[in-house]
Amino acid sequence: MAIGLVGTPYRYGGNTPATGFDCSGLIRYVYKERAGVPAPRSVAALVNWGQSVSAESIRTGDLAIFTQGGRATHAGIYVGQGRFVHAPSTGGEVRLDQLNSKYWASQQVAFRRP
Repeated sequence: MAIGLVGTPYRYGGNTPATGFDCSGLIRYVYKERAGVPAPRSVAALVNWGQSVSAESIRTGDLAIFTQGGRATHAGIYVGQGRFVHAPSTGGEVRLDQLNSKYWASQQVAFRRP
């Protein structure tokens, strides 16, 4: 489902495909629509949602939570093969990226399994 939302416009505070998504809004929408699970609405709350998963054990549907200076700054949904779907920034759109790309590999990341 997350991959099907690639191309949806970014919108701060956005919660639906019609209004656009920010990163936590995308996660909340996918989990609610696909699994009927109410995900937290902020990246800060996602940090403690579910259980921690090692990088070697991640699977489709796990969350990638990025931090800087000990503070959660961004999140996406892991979709397999080293890829994750996320809503990156103002003016952008939901996209599919590689965790091992130069930019994302330089970030601190933790994985969570709701």
